[in-house]
Amino acid sequence: MTQRNSYLRYENSALPQVAGDQGNFTAALVALGANLPKDGKPPEVTLRHALASLPNQRVQIQAVSRFFRSPAYPAGSGPDYVNAVALLHVRICANELLAHLHTIEAQIGRTRMSRWGARVVDLDLLSHGSAVLPDALTESAWREMSVADQVRATPGQLILPHPRIADRAFVLVPLAEVAPGWVHPATGQGARAMLAALPEADKAALRPL
Repeated sequence: MTQRNSYLRYENSALPQVAGDQGNFTAALVALGANLPKDGKPPEVTLRHALASLPNQRVQIQAVSRFFRSPAYPAGSGPDYVNAVALLHVRICANELLAHLHTIEAQIGRTRMSRWGARVVDLDLLSHGSAVLPDALTESAWREMSVADQVRATPGQLILPHPRIADRAFVLVPLAEVAPGWVHPATGQGARAMLAALPEADKAALRPL
């Protein structure tokens, strides 16, 4: 089965089964989202711009999911998002990759006014090889944090894997397309299992573009 978006062709049968570090590169997963127009152009155009800005000598794109339209989170916080996930092969550490993502966001014109507010682009580092950062105890505390505490708290450092991966259909649906064999290095749970555990209504709310 072959799917196409306007950026990159992939074949589901040929997608890498990603678990962690491989050879002299590290497999990393990045979530992309946008729900505001940029220069009069829709969010999907912005995501293509962000994708085109990702590769350099130490960052390579291996696969990109389809683009999906999803309701804003939290509910009612803005227009629908366009979301995708990219599988990268990188030769930089997690914090360097995060800085690269923030540079792209700034170049596109993102301003960080509120944590979960509407935005022209959002690039989230989901995972970097088998890294659990900054340590297992901190990662676990953020992953198990209640929704109420999530609203009030903002991490002061990079948490990996992203603590909300297992909660969000708009992350897991595209993630499972590009890395169906990905396994959470702290919990041992696979991408497909996490996706299957989500409410059907959450998954049904996503619409491929």
